Amino acid sequence: MAAGQPMPADPIAVEVVIALRDVQVIVDISLPDGSTLGDAIEHSHIGKRFPQLDIATLAVGIWGHPAERDHPLRDGDRVELYRPLQLDPREARRKLALLGRTMRHAAQDDG
Repeated sequence: MAAGQPMPADPIAVEVVIALRDVQVIVDISLPDGSTLGDAIEHSHIGKRFPQLDIATLAVGIWGHPAERDHPLRDGDRVELYRPLQLDPREARRKLALLGRTMRHAAQDDG
């Protein structure tokens, strides 16, 4: 390394996850320190695995907390892509209430 040049930062390890109706994917990647949530999504290639999804419009977060794509990452972060809801939970409860059921009983009946 030439004199006067900064030492390269150690890479950080993060995982990028998405859970669809029938499949869950976890991609472990290594990125340069200072990378963003958006960098992690891009380097995970999840968009190529799921071309039917518009990855750019999905809500995203870190460890269950919504975040912007320019959010800087830390070593060990879990980047999450959130699929759109098929049915608003409040609407689901309303529909079940009309049938005289609850979310708990509906889940037990489906299992």
